[in-house]
Amino acid sequence: MRIRGNMAEESDSAEISINYETLYEMLRKEKGREELQEIHPSFYTNLVSYLNDKIGLVDSNRNKHDLFSTAETSDIQTQIMNIRRMIRELFERREKKIIIMALNKSRTNSDIIDTSNLMGEERAFYEDVRGAMDRFRKGVLEMLITGRNPAVESKIPVEKEIEGPIVEPSNEDGTTMVRFLKSVPKFVDKELRVHGPFQEDDMANLPLDIAKVLILKGRAEEMQG
Repeated sequence: MRIRGNMAEESDSAEISINYETLYEMLRKEKGREELQEIHPSFYTNLVSYLNDKIGLVDSNRNKHDLFSTAETSDIQTQIMNIRRMIRELFERREKKIIIMALNKSRTNSDIIDTSNLMGEERAFYEDVRGAMDRFRKGVLEMLITGRNPAVESKIPVEKEIEGPIVEPSNEDGTTMVRFLKSVPKFVDKELRVHGPFQEDDMANLPLDIAKVLILKGRAEEMQG
């Protein structure tokens, strides 16, 4: 298990083994510095291996019955608890910094936002958060300051709000009356119109494509004229 030593004061290119002390040092630096700290791309993989090694030691010691093994197991279990606590705190510290980065980027659209220390998973999170903030800013703030009502674009299709297999809506026009067989939460259609929520036995006049989705999923039935 190796990780590039951004944690090492003497050299940013050195590699050191992941252990309890280096994990603590990484957390200490993340807590003590405003900017997101560099993490080697293999950090997650190595960290999982390190934690699983500790868990494996506990499992192997359970088959032993001497006092030394019992005491050792107790010490390792305490280490595992502390390792998990440090992992959580490290994650949450970085999570907060990434959200602030995305907010600054959305507000300023500046090219000086440094994203070089984002891990792959973190970069995806950053882009998702930034995109949501951009849509919110465009749909609310920019609308209000130009004298228009807010209209935030929704990225949640109707299919995601309804349990069951996804059925692509058709392009059919028109509406039909349906009676709900089960409750359905509020959802937004492809035209950004809000529908619901609906309770069992409620009736509603819905676009044909949405009605077909609900009928196919067993959530509603078409009312015969």
